[in-house]
Amino acid sequence: MSFKVAVVGATGNVGHEMLDILAERAFPVSEVVALASTRSIGTEVSFGDKTLKVKALDHYDFSDTDICLMSAGGAVSKEWSPKIGAQGCVVIDNSSTWRMHPDVPLVVPEVNAAAAAGFRKMNIIANPNCSTAQLVVALKPLHEHFGIKRVVVSTYQSVSGAGKEGMDELFNQTRAVFSAGEVAAKKFSKRISFNVIPHIDVFMEDGFTKEEWKMMAETKKILDPKIKLTATCVRVPVFIGHSESVNIECEKPVTADEAREILRAAPGILVIDKHEPGGYITPHEAAGEDATYISRIREDNTVENGLAFWCVSDNLRKGAALNAVQIAEVLINRKLIQPRKKAA
Repeated sequence: MSFKVAVVGATGNVGHEMLDILAERAFPVSEVVALASTRSIGTEVSFGDKTLKVKALDHYDFSDTDICLMSAGGAVSKEWSPKIGAQGCVVIDNSSTWRMHPDVPLVVPEVNAAAAAGFRKMNIIANPNCSTAQLVVALKPLHEHFGIKRVVVSTYQSVSGAGKEGMDELFNQTRAVFSAGEVAAKKFSKRISFNVIPHIDVFMEDGFTKEEWKMMAETKKILDPKIKLTATCVRVPVFIGHSESVNIECEKPVTADEAREILRAAPGILVIDKHEPGGYITPHEAAGEDATYISRIREDNTVENGLAFWCVSDNLRKGAALNAVQIAEVLINRKLIQPRKKAA
């Protein structure tokens, strides 16, 4: 069986990754269609060894398309995802628009693949926030064995999480520093080159940012509503790859050695944890890779049954494009969808 797949936002960072990952994983496609706004009509994008010409979302008929990978931002998704779903095409959406909607599953396949079956009410499945995705992959096996009560997480998020504009701003500011030029901050609230910014997304009334709230709310929906989580989200001058310092408090006693072995056996995780210089993963090594990497696993004796670890992943892949393609694979492997158009 092969499926017709549309990628909306095909000219963006995540859209490019979606096309690459579909090709890399030999996803069973009969046809791939690249879609974007009308200003991008005719732009060429790569899909494996093929070149696709971008078509306009506004004029596209989804009636014979099976899966739509949506990565065009919240406003576009809010308008178009219900329309596309109403035409019988399953939308896997990368924006925050539908994540907390009660009729939309929020899915990380290594964690709650079974939840994908709930897509039929709206024909929409939501991808979580990039920081949440890698976090819950790491928390799931530990929660199953030890029962996580509380999580304290600080993130170190790359500029690619803010799109191409974020990456361009880091590049331009860094160049300006070395050429004694003007360091202009446009995308971010403060200078990002040779700096860190403890602020991602808008501020809420309680002093947390929307990014921090997303991590709290999404972790509860995906993993367990009883888990208490607090987050501090920080933008750092890294192009690709989000890192997280994670501290957990469990119901049952946990040792670092036990946690290490459990994480090594868990899907989607690679443990790199040597107690020596360089015996850990940084965003530089994680860029372009599919795994969620865990390092610096150690017991935290300041709380009962405490554990601390370092978690790194490519935010454009596991945090977005890879997770979306994995959700599509779940739909196919669990026979939750069938091709709408019979092969010739």
